[in-house]
Amino acid sequence: MFGLVRQRVFTHFLGEGDVGDVVIISFRIPNLLQNLFGEGVLSASFIPVYARLMADQREEEAGRVAGAVAGLLALVIAIVVALGVALTPLVVSVLAPGYTGAKRDLTIALVRVLFPATGMLVLSAWCLGVLNSHRKFFVSYAAPVVWNLAIIVTAIAFRHGSLEHLGLMIAWGAVVGSALQVLVQLPMVIALSKGLRLSLRARDAQVRAVVRNFWPALLGRGVNQFSAYVDGIISTLLGTGAAMGLANAQILYTLPVSLFGMSISAAELPEMSSAQGSVDERSAALKQRLEAGLTRIAFFIVPCAVAFLALGESLAAIVFQSGRFTAADSRYVWGILAGSAVGLLAATLSRLVSSTFYALGDTRTPLRFAIVRVVLTSVLGFLCAVPVPHLLGLELRWGAVGLTASAGFSAWIEFLLLKRALGRRIGVPHLSGAYVARLWGAALLGAAAAWGVLLSTRHALPSFVHATLAVLVYAAVYAGVTLAMRIPAAHALVPRSLRRA
Repeated sequence: MFGLVRQRVFTHFLGEGDVGDVVIISFRIPNLLQNLFGEGVLSASFIPVYARLMADQREEEAGRVAGAVAGLLALVIAIVVALGVALTPLVVSVLAPGYTGAKRDLTIALVRVLFPATGMLVLSAWCLGVLNSHRKFFVSYAAPVVWNLAIIVTAIAFRHGSLEHLGLMIAWGAVVGSALQVLVQLPMVIALSKGLRLSLRARDAQVRAVVRNFWPALLGRGVNQFSAYVDGIISTLLGTGAAMGLANAQILYTLPVSLFGMSISAAELPEMSSAQGSVDERSAALKQRLEAGLTRIAFFIVPCAVAFLALGESLAAIVFQSGRFTAADSRYVWGILAGSAVGLLAATLSRLVSSTFYALGDTRTPLRFAIVRVVLTSVLGFLCAVPVPHLLGLELRWGAVGLTASAGFSAWIEFLLLKRALGRRIGVPHLSGAYVARLWGAALLGAAAAWGVLLSTRHALPSFVHATLAVLVYAAVYAGVTLAMRIPAAHALVPRSLRRA
């Protein structure tokens, strides 16, 4: 949520111009390394081993494993960051081939500042792995708020200078925020981890197990990140504003993935990894938890997909439309959001299915299917983003819609492959088609009601007010209809939310 606020600050002060594009592309570098070496990889390799040791009451050994993983991770990241700073011009040439002249020079300057922040963000992800294994979720997932706040405060403080100077100061704010993000988590990590000592003990059997699963997970995460970076590279070829427009849409369509897919997966992974009993008993327990998680995810993600398709302009206007960000920019973001609706459900469900493989100690199967998805996304994304707009007589920047739509199609292929492979291990997980159809029906009724509000208040209310009213009506209708349908997730969530309100 604070990432969303940060992105609004970017769009308000930078708009969808050259400096905005540079800031977005530059921030992809630390995000890449954090995602490669950080949360995703550690979730797959470190948490299952650490959680099992904790479940077996081997706390001292768990602390030693955590210290060894931290030491090895710090060593690898230090080397990567040093190489990154030295080779920044080459990195920028690969990730932003469409940027030349002053735009390229500014990108190089920002990337060099941001590289050191990456190492601290990766150590923050190690803290997250320890805390999640102890079922302490709040601090680890609230810590990035500090990072975002540092960036937001910096942007506001230096908003009166040139846009180029503002972009550079935002990068320094990210460096300060990354250090604070680690410091927020360390006290609790130290308190929880008995026997924690930093070391480079790669010969320990449990550490070897983490390292053994680390590299396939790293490759799998790298494949996933490669797909996002292909999109970023293609966006630099689509003209001014495409990179920022795609980033604005991405932060909206990844928000439900983060809120529901990643959160449910993060909460389930330690539980799945700690499952006890015979092979059959453990498989049955994993399948039961997986099916319950898939059902919960679908309840939240289906209305998000329909909202992106039907109300994307209103959502973009509510979140971003101020300062340099105009109504035309909101319509552009809507188009990209509509493309993302194609595969939003599949991409989110795949998170939990992959976590089930990680709980089984298998990081290679998700890797294979991630490669299939990325190859499809890269080929289809380029075709849909570059040649198709020309064939349809559209501006080239509308090729960004093709990027998200092709990625959605590929996400469905990956999900079906994951589901079938997991079925051979623990039985095919079941997500009722009738249940999902009822969710789509409730969401479409909400969209129809929201459009009634939009059409009737377009000229009577300010744009922000009528857009907000439409979204609220949409949410209320979806909640009411799913309650009337006796959807269990609605009965668990809506009354509780009303009581808290």
